[in-house]
Amino acid sequence: MKKIQLGNSGLEVGEIALGCMRMHALETKDATYVIENALEEGVNLFDHADIYGQGKSEEAFAAAIDMNSSLREKMVIQTKCGIRNGFYDFSKEHIIGSVEESLKRLNTDYVDILALHRPDALMEPEEVAEAFTTLKESGKVRHFGVSNHNPMQIELLKKCLGQDLILNQMQFSLMHTPMLDAGINVNMQNDFSVMRDGGMLEYSRLNNMTIQAWSPFQYGMIEGVFVGNPDFPEVNAKLQELAEKYDVTDSAIAIAWILRHPANIQPVVGSMNPKRLSDIAKASHIKLTRQEWYDLYLAAGNNLP
Repeated sequence: MKKIQLGNSGLEVGEIALGCMRMHALETKDATYVIENALEEGVNLFDHADIYGQGKSEEAFAAAIDMNSSLREKMVIQTKCGIRNGFYDFSKEHIIGSVEESLKRLNTDYVDILALHRPDALMEPEEVAEAFTTLKESGKVRHFGVSNHNPMQIELLKKCLGQDLILNQMQFSLMHTPMLDAGINVNMQNDFSVMRDGGMLEYSRLNNMTIQAWSPFQYGMIEGVFVGNPDFPEVNAKLQELAEKYDVTDSAIAIAWILRHPANIQPVVGSMNPKRLSDIAKASHIKLTRQEWYDLYLAAGNNLP
């Protein structure tokens, strides 16, 4: 699999990451196979969050690999914090406490990346900065990022931080493209012209932040999977046509569409099916033509002005 660098971190990772939200539902031997297969395919970034399975996904991950040091060095492990039961919390106490609990569950001394999961309207950037400094100096977190943040929220954080924010996780798929739509429909009087994210794609490229695309097979606001869904015949017909051309699955084409964007977006795939992940990993070796990319965008129900 091709490699990309996460922001300015120097971390080299596979173009595709594995999201571990559903790992708690697996038997230990099955989770082991998922992880080993991912590494064999070149997928070395494993995405967690303290809320996945109420912490049990992190525990299942650690149990599956016995978290030995030689294997740990081959992995880039990231986790997220900030979502609590019915509210968001970026307080220094909660950030540090969440990391310490994640480290226990993951059975490791450090995580490579900590991301703030969803924006906290009551965020005090000075307090976040204190938490990040404490975690960095203690060696418990090596790099930091955010998730579902817009550019001005990131700028507010950066005002006080002594560390780079190397990534931002955003929902993005062929059937969920608000990050793209406004840039294509500049100064138009239609719904697609509304800028809903503050220009995150352009901001990430200007500031060398990696965007990680979560739910890359979902349509709408996580309303369901569009690949193979009979409700979306046009986009699936185009996916199948290109899948046959490139001798891969339609899911691989959906990921290749994301990878084709020059922002070096890293899709986070949540499949716990090793064969499906292997099939999807083939997207790393496909470069869609410009026309194929736009054909898929239009088949997904979008218009060009």
